[in-house]
Amino acid sequence: MKVDGMSCLALAVASFVAMATAGRSTSRRKHKEVFLGENSKFKFGGRIDYKLKRQDSTKTLLIKSEQLLRIEESDFAMRPGFGGAAIPVGIDVQVESIDSISEVNMDFTMTLYLRHYWKDERLSFPSQTNQSRTFDSRLVKKIWVPDVFFVHSKRSFIHDTTMENIMLRVYPDGNILYSVRVTVTALCSMDFSSFPLDTQNCSLELESYAYNENDLMLYWKNGNDSLRTDEIVLSQFFIEHFHASSGLAFYSSTGWYNRLFINFILRRHIFFFMLQTYFPTMLMVVLSWVSFWIDRRAVPARVSLGMTTVLTMSTIITGVSSSMPQVSYVKAVDIYLWTSFLFVFLSVIEYAAVNYCTTLEEMRKMRRGKIPSTFDASQAMAFDGCFHDNDIELTTFTRMAPTLTSDPLTTPTQSSDTRPPEGTRLRRQRSVRENVDLLVNNSYMIDSYSRLAFPLSYLLFNTIYWSLYS
Repeated sequence: MKVDGMSCLALAVASFVAMATAGRSTSRRKHKEVFLGENSKFKFGGRIDYKLKRQDSTKTLLIKSEQLLRIEESDFAMRPGFGGAAIPVGIDVQVESIDSISEVNMDFTMTLYLRHYWKDERLSFPSQTNQSRTFDSRLVKKIWVPDVFFVHSKRSFIHDTTMENIMLRVYPDGNILYSVRVTVTALCSMDFSSFPLDTQNCSLELESYAYNENDLMLYWKNGNDSLRTDEIVLSQFFIEHFHASSGLAFYSSTGWYNRLFINFILRRHIFFFMLQTYFPTMLMVVLSWVSFWIDRRAVPARVSLGMTTVLTMSTIITGVSSSMPQVSYVKAVDIYLWTSFLFVFLSVIEYAAVNYCTTLEEMRKMRRGKIPSTFDASQAMAFDGCFHDNDIELTTFTRMAPTLTSDPLTTPTQSSDTRPPEGTRLRRQRSVRENVDLLVNNSYMIDSYSRLAFPLSYLLFNTIYWSLYS
């Protein structure tokens, strides 16, 4: 009986020891599964490092983040300090890139990091070492964040590869950093009066949508240093200056709102347009002058050259206009192209005048008998488009003897062929009709004058143009 009592006691002790050991093992395993601090890492092919740092009290409490930040205890549909003074929200921006600038749509696309700074005491938590806690987009949806939007934006989105590019950092005293990576396409009112020698001023504007200046005060966190940029290289523009500014915007129904501006100045690179527009235009104008050195009777050669240059200029003008917005004012490139087109067109008109004067000259000579009536001008030009001197028999002009009309007041003894003494000879100025007749009778002079007048006029135009727009 005594042995049986001792056996039962031994079994009871063994059972108690086994239960205590199992309880400690289960508790330790549960502790390892539930509590993983921020600094826990996976090492050695998936084995978990359970050596946790215990300096921060927030990393030793076996509670959820929502419980630590007491999210369920507050109404985060209301802004911090509701009913009191406006909550200050600091902004700082880092511009990652300017993806595109469209003249046709008058907009630009920019990718940037937008960071917000404010204080919400409802999210404060105890910490011995003042270490912050960092969260992703999943916690952002459960707390209050500023409702900043981009004024005049056409499209915008938050990057979501591989997760939403959102970061929330909460400090023990309630200070919050909220950062997002966003791409926005916004309006830029461009002035193309000096295109392509222009400089454009664009700005990206930030503003709270729901909270006016009585509820939320937007400001640049570090003044002018709040706007930082990476090295940005654009194909058609050079970024001269980035600067931040602020102001107020008024809406008649809701009041005044704080507005922040990201301003940047763009200066266009001219070399691309020199190669694509200006140099080809200059060459077409110079090519049209070649006709001034071609025989005026070579109708096919001069007409085909003139038409080729006119059509080429029309193609250049059409190509430039198709890549530009349909504005109602004249651009600098329009002035250059249409003036150059006018020079090319005038070279064609010049040959029309030369050909007409040549025809009148030959008709007059034919009526005077200088050209045989049997001469066929079309046959002489049938092969190469030129008249040949051996095809035309021109008689020499008889020199007309100068005659002086006698003055009725002179005495009969005065000779009619007496000449005035030296130094008293008068030269009568030709009238406009006589000058026109001179050009008609000597049509080759039109080409001679054009060889000098056209290049000088075009050189003067270029001098004035580049001095005004450069």
